[in-house]
Amino acid sequence: MRSPSASTLGELDQHLAMEGRHEQLYEKLGAHVREIDGVIGTAFAVWAPNARSVSVVGDFNSWDGRLHPMRSLGSSGIWELFIPGVEEGQKYKFEIRTQEGQLRIKADPVAFAAEVPPANASIVHRSRHSWADDEWIERRHEAEPLREPVSIYEVHLGSWRRNPLEDNRSLNYLELADELSAYVSDLNFTHIELLPVMEHPFAGSWGYQVTGYYAPTSRFGSPDDFRCFVDRLHRNGIGVILDWVPAHFPRDDWALARFDGTPLYEHADPRRGAHPDWGTLVFNLGRNEVKNFLLSNALYWLREHHADGIRVDAVASMLYLDYSRKEGEWVPNEFGGREDLDAVAFLKELNETLFAREPGVISAAEESTAWPGVSRPTYLGGLGFGFKWNMGWMHDTLDYFQRDPVYRRFHHHQLTFSLMYAFSENFILPLSHDEVVHGKRSLLDKMPGDRWQKFANLRSLYAYMWAHPGKKLLFMGGELAEWEEWNYDGSLHWNLLEQPEHHGVQSLIRDLNRLYREEPALHEVDFEPAGFRWLEPNDAANNVLAFARLSADGEQQLVCVLNLSPVPRYDYRVGMPKCCRWKEALNTDSPYYGGSSVGNMGAVEAKAVPWHEQPFSAAVTLPPLGAVWFVPED
Repeated sequence: MRSPSASTLGELDQHLAMEGRHEQLYEKLGAHVREIDGVIGTAFAVWAPNARSVSVVGDFNSWDGRLHPMRSLGSSGIWELFIPGVEEGQKYKFEIRTQEGQLRIKADPVAFAAEVPPANASIVHRSRHSWADDEWIERRHEAEPLREPVSIYEVHLGSWRRNPLEDNRSLNYLELADELSAYVSDLNFTHIELLPVMEHPFAGSWGYQVTGYYAPTSRFGSPDDFRCFVDRLHRNGIGVILDWVPAHFPRDDWALARFDGTPLYEHADPRRGAHPDWGTLVFNLGRNEVKNFLLSNALYWLREHHADGIRVDAVASMLYLDYSRKEGEWVPNEFGGREDLDAVAFLKELNETLFAREPGVISAAEESTAWPGVSRPTYLGGLGFGFKWNMGWMHDTLDYFQRDPVYRRFHHHQLTFSLMYAFSENFILPLSHDEVVHGKRSLLDKMPGDRWQKFANLRSLYAYMWAHPGKKLLFMGGELAEWEEWNYDGSLHWNLLEQPEHHGVQSLIRDLNRLYREEPALHEVDFEPAGFRWLEPNDAANNVLAFARLSADGEQQLVCVLNLSPVPRYDYRVGMPKCCRWKEALNTDSPYYGGSSVGNMGAVEAKAVPWHEQPFSAAVTLPPLGAVWFVPED
């Protein structure tokens, strides 16, 4: 049957793609099942401007590039072809003949589905999923994440839970839709964040070396299975944030690298086009079509898979031309500086586009330097992200908690220093996967002391984190108090919950999230000084800290007191903003959490004794290596 002659890409499509402004590029490039002139088949389109010729090869033509040559759409660099009779589910690639006459067999950069690795063919896919999360999406459009509770459970899907009855295989998307959504909902998290689910060939990259930017990994099911997974989470009241990787891509010859025989997606100069640390290639963000590929991709996940936000990986590596490079191994910008101006412009445009097109979504940056204004609006000179990971807080906090309490007095202000800059950005406090791999040990194993002290320290760490200004992120397994480092090729050790100390930590996380949601003082004013007040920042000798959190109207308050020494403190006087009775809302030393039951019998009485620059104060009992939260009784 002869192919219809009409083009599936109009002149406007081609113009927008060349200008880098085609936000729905995924609706035109790739493989799309269509009916054209009464004929049902698949329309293929691919950007390969420097190719001599391009053909579609696949199951339907015995992978013979002579049978379905594509036609060039001129200066746009796009090639297209409609092939009658090609149905969804069929495998395909593009056979590209370079200007030098070499043949390159390439997976589709805009494929919606791919084979299960290590196979790497693209698959024609058409979604049949019917979404049932309209109410969630409507609420999202009205959401204000900066003033709402955001508590994120970071997940690697392949190693969260495995089925021991079936050769210890990973759960698939549909199983995860049931089990993970119920689990996260039970622990009162507001969101999950998924390590990259985009198709990737090497499981050991944890998903961070992406080859299929538009395809959910087929390891766990079909793209529509992934949609079902997101749908179910939304119906259980859980948002879904996706790790997204525009900083680099792998060198696999069948993927993006030298796609049409030339450095098309990457820079030609290895001083700009290659990452020395990761052995990967760097996107050429100065090229409109490459920028368009990524902008459209971010919108694709928000629109077509209903993701509630993205966390952009390795932003620091994008911002600096000399990132991980020695002198002479990098090229300065046009002004002689080390800032990558193309990347800066791209990130600003990305965030402007996301927030304009999909209000209420989250855009977070993993940025580990002091670049100013990462989470400030672009009209104020910022990069425009909604949030930034607070890597400084994470490093200082973990360094302090790993120290024996006898030495903590000399490092006391590692915990107070974060308040010097806490309101300079919209921070997320991350205890992420990066902190429990590569010999860094698990969070529990980092803690000093004997078994009891390790658990007590970990519980206090979590209570401090949840009371500190900023949104929260905890990597899976942290709530189980894992002893071992995370293993991407295994499973969390769910049997630990049979032991009371581990079950107690999980119960603590559940209650921290519940109180975090219920107490406006803990989430309404995270990014302004008005939401925080020091009570006792300087008691280094006793390893004690005390501070208050305040709601937006200042009427609802919470006082957090930490005793990070292994001895109880009795009759420790703490300033209180209000008089009368303060309820002990949380005590990490509760036997319910595995503690020793040192506390305040449920409440303390604040009297008119000025202390800590407050008009009232109370004599409280501080448990060893413990944290207590107080809220005024109604």
